[in-house]
Amino acid sequence: MDSFLFQAFIYLLAAVVSVPIAKRLGLGSVLGYLFAGIIIGPYVLKFVGVESEAVLHFAEFGVVMMLFLIGLELRPELLWRLRGPILGLGGLQVAISAVVIFLIGYIFGFTWKVSLAVGLILALSSTAIVLQTLNEKGLIKTQGGQASFSVLLFQDIAVIPILAVLPLLAGSILAEPGHAEAAHHAGFSIEALPGWQQAIIVALVIATIIIAGRFLVRYVFRFIAETRLREVFTAFALFLIIGIALAMQIVGLSAALGTFLAGVVLADSEYRHELETDIEPFKGLLLGLFFISVGASIDFNLFSKEPYLIFGLVAALMVIKLVILLVLGYLFKLTRSQNFLFAFSLAQGGEFAFVLFSFATQNSVIPYEIADTLILAVALSMALTPVLMIINEKLLQPKFSTLDQRPETDAIDEKNPVIIAGFGRFGQIVGRLLHANNIGTTILDSKPSQIDMVRRFGYKVFYGDASRLDLLHSAGAGEAKLFILTIDDKDKTIEIAKTLKMHYPNLKILARAYDRRTVYELMDAGVDIIERDTFVSALELGASALKELGFRSYQANRAALTFKHHDEKSLIDLHKHFGDDEALLTETRLKNQDLIELLSSDEEEKKESMDHSWERPGSV
Repeated sequence: MDSFLFQAFIYLLAAVVSVPIAKRLGLGSVLGYLFAGIIIGPYVLKFVGVESEAVLHFAEFGVVMMLFLIGLELRPELLWRLRGPILGLGGLQVAISAVVIFLIGYIFGFTWKVSLAVGLILALSSTAIVLQTLNEKGLIKTQGGQASFSVLLFQDIAVIPILAVLPLLAGSILAEPGHAEAAHHAGFSIEALPGWQQAIIVALVIATIIIAGRFLVRYVFRFIAETRLREVFTAFALFLIIGIALAMQIVGLSAALGTFLAGVVLADSEYRHELETDIEPFKGLLLGLFFISVGASIDFNLFSKEPYLIFGLVAALMVIKLVILLVLGYLFKLTRSQNFLFAFSLAQGGEFAFVLFSFATQNSVIPYEIADTLILAVALSMALTPVLMIINEKLLQPKFSTLDQRPETDAIDEKNPVIIAGFGRFGQIVGRLLHANNIGTTILDSKPSQIDMVRRFGYKVFYGDASRLDLLHSAGAGEAKLFILTIDDKDKTIEIAKTLKMHYPNLKILARAYDRRTVYELMDAGVDIIERDTFVSALELGASALKELGFRSYQANRAALTFKHHDEKSLIDLHKHFGDDEALLTETRLKNQDLIELLSSDEEEKKESMDHSWERPGSV
């Protein structure tokens, strides 16, 4: 049962079971992987044991691939623009965190060497968890996401001097048993050379990556692409990443940093998208494996012996880093919502801690019992990061992102027969149609960027939250004939509809709905006319598809019209079952069967019809 196939089966089974459940619960894939690791780990089901540590080191290559893909998204000029946050924000974060943790360790009676080593190691955060979570939530290009990325990039660079400093703290270099293995893992095989020779070799390797990526690799990709053998293209992409990682390890640099650099160089390449497509599955699998291994490596025996100490360490680590990050985010003028995103993203230990603590113990800088305890604290802090992100997303962002963007509500100086709330792509069509027929409208929207954009096209749009009663009154809801709700927030739409019905019961409300469930909720709220926003356009596209498949225009349009009438009637008939999912499903199946029979009978009746009035001249 310890075979490779069995281990692979267990890891994959854990992933395909836990991740969809975690995603369905809104917890994100990272937390799903971590739970999977805990479940199959040595302290619950015991399907995997101590070998999970070896798997962890192997799976760290997923981080290397992730940095390569991120590099592909960052052109050199964009990276140059980020130099300030990388050096300033990243440098200050590492320095201040290391100093604060050093002082706390020293105050608690540890030697200055132990305190300094722990401070340097715990100053780092988890590139794998943070970037995966930000990418998954689409936050990597936000202000907070870019600030987090800049700090993580600096931390990747900072690993190099930290690896160089740790042996110095022990008073001797390459003297301790096990150092060779750790040095090999870290890629320090040129350490025996004089410093100036090391610097030249490092510079040559970096220059080779840049020059080859700029002038050679794309021609090799072109040559391979012309063979039309996709597997060879994928093999070369993997060869490139592994080769760069190997070269960087040999010269003692971070493999992730090297592949990131290669990605930036290839960002302008015409093969960028093909590379992303080929590497993405490998990156995803390896990162998932990495997260599962982190979950499996959590030592619950040690946790059970010192639960309060471990809890205290985890809490202290995350609170200290959180406070430092919030202060830095404030100093670097991040908005409040983005500052919380930035701070909550990076308030954990990082995967480099596993390597660095091992390196430090083998060099007799940190005692094994201290390192084991801190490794457990780091693993737990990593596992708690998705939870922190959810707290930030659910509790802080809704409040502070609105406050950051909200200007003062506009004063409304006009009264019109129609009020439109929401002037996005849906509301604009409605508004343009009314304007074309000389019908006055008062338009409300709560997105400043959207308002700025449509104002450039000559529309008069007032900023304000249409759920506020005072704004509705100022907009003339008491005198208007129609109130049209076209905002793209389902809950807000229902809230506004209820407010209008409560305070303006005679005002006719027309609303946009996303789906059938929203239709029923709007019906319950008393909305008079409801239109599903994709229903009509989907029907027209379906009719076009029928025509392309050989239906005459008359037949296709009649089928679409029959479908429309049947669906609208079914929607009303099924309203009484809203809230009873089982009855709703049963009745929906019956209605679908009715529709098939209706269309079949209609087709038979009209089979011989020669009505060409729907056809374009000359199309038949």
